[in-house]
Amino acid sequence: MKLAFVTDPLDGFKIYKDSTYAMMAEASRRGHEVHVFQHKDMAFEGGRVIANVSRVTLTGDESDWFRQDAPVAQMLTQFDAVLERTDPPFNMEYIYATYLLELAEKQGARVFNKPEAIRSFNEKLAIAQFPQFIAPTLVTSDATRIKAFHAEHRDIILKPLDGMGGIGIFRVKEDAMNLGSIIETLTSNGHATIMVQRYIPEITAGDKRILLIGGQVVPYCLARIPQGTEIRGNLAVGGRGEAREISARDREIGESLAPTLLQRGLLLVGLDAIGDYMTELNVTSPTCFQEIRQQTGFDVAAMFVDALEKHADKWND
Repeated sequence: MKLAFVTDPLDGFKIYKDSTYAMMAEASRRGHEVHVFQHKDMAFEGGRVIANVSRVTLTGDESDWFRQDAPVAQMLTQFDAVLERTDPPFNMEYIYATYLLELAEKQGARVFNKPEAIRSFNEKLAIAQFPQFIAPTLVTSDATRIKAFHAEHRDIILKPLDGMGGIGIFRVKEDAMNLGSIIETLTSNGHATIMVQRYIPEITAGDKRILLIGGQVVPYCLARIPQGTEIRGNLAVGGRGEAREISARDREIGESLAPTLLQRGLLLVGLDAIGDYMTELNVTSPTCFQEIRQQTGFDVAAMFVDALEKHADKWND
């Protein structure tokens, strides 16, 4: 197949842990062509969505891992699959990119994950579509509601709806220390909507990344365990990643959601869970492929490319 990855600049990749690199390497190993472009390389011109796309050759040298040809303007319909793998922040430029990718899709391009699905599934708020699997949760910009939620649950987590990597997450315990100030900061004095959840003590055992690929559950997760006095397990803020077999409860949640999410246009989802509760659904560029493979031997990238090969021809049906 001829594959186009929509990515951040390749020279910023840390290939020992980058999931997009793992996808590229597996695709290349199977003989598929690997091409790349960025959001800024796309345009709607002459009635078609085009992009300045570069072919990439992987060298196998960790310190000098790719060769990139000069970019060539191509219609996205010329590729067997276009893979959206740009990291958040999910800002207006990201949204505009999904509009262009959706136009390309209407012209015949096959985009994974589907652009409309990426827009529809806010990675924090999407869990509200599956309330049977979540802890007590409030989404609001109203300080009075947040204070009442704290009074009921006594120990809560507050976080922005557009955060990533653990940025902007606060815990407020029973003493309500700084609750008013945190609410003012996160809601911009009532002008920004946030998520508030009952604190889940099992975070000390890890914030688990459970991968759903092609409607199936990867049998291993990566538990991201907070270190020191941190409440956040995100690897970006120093959490320790520990791969482990998924629990019966995690499998139950994953198997319940995976077919529905695939039907909605999500080939790859990173479901986050703490204890017995789902906390996020990551759909932009889910990660943890390499950590799971390195610690368990299970090749997540191979499972992903298997799913891509299986679904590419019928993705827009």
